[in-house]
Amino acid sequence: MASARTSKRVTVRTAEDMGHALGLSAADTAEMEFRSELTVALARIIQAGRLTHAAIAKGAGTSRTRVTAIANGNTHGVSTDVLIRVLAATGHRAEVRVKKAAA
Repeated sequence: MASARTSKRVTVRTAEDMGHALGLSAADTAEMEFRSELTVALARIIQAGRLTHAAIAKGAGTSRTRVTAIANGNTHGVSTDVLIRVLAATGHRAEVRVKKAAA
């Protein structure tokens, strides 16, 4: 007889809280937060519709399907360098902000 698997619902408010809830290292949590912020910004830019997905894909050297996935917030299997190339293809660039991590 299989035992029932129980799950506990956890509510998080920050990427740091999410990383902790998932048992991620500080480095993995920082990467998750960076990619999340970049993905949200990219989705907004792409959905604004100044350029077609095909034009963005051509400028970034990737597929239109991948640009559509990014616009929908699906970046599973998409490297950070592709996200940055897509950002550049939209005529935008990232600005780096570095701050001390919470202890």
